[in-house]
Amino acid sequence: MKLPSLRSFIPEWKSLLLTVLSAVLLILAFPDFDCWYLAWFGLVPLLWAIERESGSPARSFVLGWLWGVVFFFGTCWWLAYAPIHYAAFPPLLAYFLLFCVTAVAAIFPGLFGLITSIFLRRFGAWGFLLAPFVWTATEFARYWITGNNWNAVGYSQAFGSAGSFGRDTDGIGFVELASVGGSALVSFACISINGFLVLVLTRPKSTRLVLSYLGLFLFLFGTLVYGAFFRIITVSHGQPRRADVLAIQPDVPMSGLSRERWLELRRKHVQLTEAALRSLRWQFDIGDQRPTTVIFPESPMNFAFEEDPEFQRFVSAFAAKNNVNVLFNSAEPDPENKKYFNSAVLVGADGSEIVQYDKIYLLPFGESVPAPLQAIVPAFVGSFSYGKNYNMVPLGEGINAGVMICFESHFGGHAREFVKRGADVMIEMTNDGYLGPTPVLRQHLANAVFRAVETGRPVLRVTNVGITAYIDERGEVVDPADSYTEATRVWSVSKSDGHQTFYVKYGDWFAWLCTLVTIAFLMYSYFRRRPLAEQPGR
Repeated sequence: MKLPSLRSFIPEWKSLLLTVLSAVLLILAFPDFDCWYLAWFGLVPLLWAIERESGSPARSFVLGWLWGVVFFFGTCWWLAYAPIHYAAFPPLLAYFLLFCVTAVAAIFPGLFGLITSIFLRRFGAWGFLLAPFVWTATEFARYWITGNNWNAVGYSQAFGSAGSFGRDTDGIGFVELASVGGSALVSFACISINGFLVLVLTRPKSTRLVLSYLGLFLFLFGTLVYGAFFRIITVSHGQPRRADVLAIQPDVPMSGLSRERWLELRRKHVQLTEAALRSLRWQFDIGDQRPTTVIFPESPMNFAFEEDPEFQRFVSAFAAKNNVNVLFNSAEPDPENKKYFNSAVLVGADGSEIVQYDKIYLLPFGESVPAPLQAIVPAFVGSFSYGKNYNMVPLGEGINAGVMICFESHFGGHAREFVKRGADVMIEMTNDGYLGPTPVLRQHLANAVFRAVETGRPVLRVTNVGITAYIDERGEVVDPADSYTEATRVWSVSKSDGHQTFYVKYGDWFAWLCTLVTIAFLMYSYFRRRPLAEQPGR
């Protein structure tokens, strides 16, 4: 039996060019380029290329894989920053390792290309109607298999269609869909528009197909209106603001922290806090003072509350002097595994520990290495224990907050679980300083925007180097601090009315639906090989 040549797996140069063009357009849709509208048509060249090569699922897989390599490399190049600047990796080695990572992540858009090619062969132009389901399913597969869905297409809309970054608007856009079906439904909407445009460009006379797509858009529009209407009637307005939160952005450097410099920076935390408290308390009478919580971000200060008596005395004195609770990031011992937790610890004005939350979702290869590789691959930051409990932080007057430590803001299910348990607000404590002044700052912020919309709860984002900001229930980023500067922000929070969005109630139902639809049509394509009698547009 003659084996196929390697050349038979290589798409035509025009298809390769279309694929690269598509990846570049999607790169431009994400921060720091922020041309978010390009996501509405940036995948048209890729879909066109897949159709050109639909006679070979293998070549279509190559196209999707190539798209993924270019896209992930172009949007996540900042992953090489830390190894180069802090681990002295040669740049070529750092970027080669980055290429290896992107090559693995690119398997999932490769699967999109392969499956879409099968559907185009089997169903003709009707396969374009299935493309949004396939894309959503493969993005969801990347999330479940790798634990990471960074820069899923829907995230490109975080600062665009639902209003502008840092500006209060009343517009309704794609981001509103997240309150119903999470980020997956926003990705689906983007791919639907791309598929429709391909259909109009290549099959303008396929009336039934056009009408079918219009039905899909009616579903999306109805979902969008439902999400917006649900927010309007359930998100409380004008409630008494009953607790204050003071966020500190200290701009701590990532290296060179001698003991003297460490103490100096700790004093700076105190100075920033007390200056903000003086300004805050001038606004109220002594008897009208509200409960106040000071939040320090995740940072390289490496606080260790339980094992550092001197730090215990410092925090107790600071809290007592200013009559505040203090929430800070701390390495807390895990005696069972002889490791440490990456924790958020709340200390009261009397110096006692009120609550400790241990990070549940650790950064792969940064804070923990998957079990099979622990003996051969070191963790870049440390080998931490996984937290298990969703302990909430009391902010006073019955107001409870859920906590997301850095990477955890990437997981919609994490914030959802806190809100199901009664969280009125979410707090994110983050340090992106290791990755430098790169697009990661706003890409990470985009995750928090989606968590706010999905849960219908404000997100109080407190960071070391930026971007510290208040994100309201609509996903609007309010009063963001400049990056790599010292800053303080004071926010007032109140008890929620307890409402739960559709996403909080039912989670990733839409992503699962798309997965089931994709599997069902794949099985149909396999077991019923006879071509359909009618393939519109062929």
